[in-house]
Amino acid sequence: MEGASNGGMLYHEVQESKLCAVHCVNTVLQGPFFSEFDLAALASDLDRKERQVMLGGTAAAPANFLSEESHNVSLDGDFSIQVLEKALEVWDLQVIPLHSPVAEPAQIDPELENAFICHLHDHWFCIRKVNGEWYNFDSLYAAPMHLSKFYLSAYLDTLKGSGWSIFLVRGNFPKECSIPASEASNGYGQWLTPEDAERITKSCNSTQDPSQTINLNEPNGLFSGEVEMLSQMEDDDLKAAIAASLMDSSPALSKSEAGAPLPQDENQSSKDKSE
Repeated sequence: MEGASNGGMLYHEVQESKLCAVHCVNTVLQGPFFSEFDLAALASDLDRKERQVMLGGTAAAPANFLSEESHNVSLDGDFSIQVLEKALEVWDLQVIPLHSPVAEPAQIDPELENAFICHLHDHWFCIRKVNGEWYNFDSLYAAPMHLSKFYLSAYLDTLKGSGWSIFLVRGNFPKECSIPASEASNGYGQWLTPEDAERITKSCNSTQDPSQTINLNEPNGLFSGEVEMLSQMEDDDLKAAIAASLMDSSPALSKSEAGAPLPQDENQSSKDKSE
């Protein structure tokens, strides 16, 4: 097994305004590599190239393509999958739709991969293997949530059945990111030990109203009570008993909803161009 990256720490970004695409890319890379300004610049460049292609064609370009409206970032800060692809290409990472033939091995044995990107209703998050263990790095969570290898497959299947678009990420992932010596936080993100992540997850779960039910089609919608059960079960065979259900989650937004230049409302129509 290869050495632990980032000294065994997990990099997580808690939701800031509506910047889930930024959080998704950075947790895939396990470090604060991109800001909302970086993704906006990539979106602008993609828009420019798309207009050039349309203007260079023989047929008349659609009017909406010649407008100033961006096709890769909305006014509320929702980025297209093409922007996320370009950001990850900078690090020689490839984004592949999970339903494509080239991703067939990942459909059969997802635990052999390293990262997945999930998208629904203008919300992005990543599921990432770090130091040999799988975690859900949804920015709506207060900390990354551990997933067993067995549970990973059941979780992805349930997401697909609930309408989520899932993408496989392959390539040479960054091994290290400079962590500030004075504190384990920087910008939107924070570095946590696996033990701290588990403690925070248990703490959030213990305050969850047991009677609360969450719509599975919402970005963080999962079944009630499963986080605590998973954290207590050490044997994968026992975890098979709850494979048909999903972890509990409750939005834990620890940061202010103000101050970002792109965000407004993340519940607008999806700009996912992957289909």
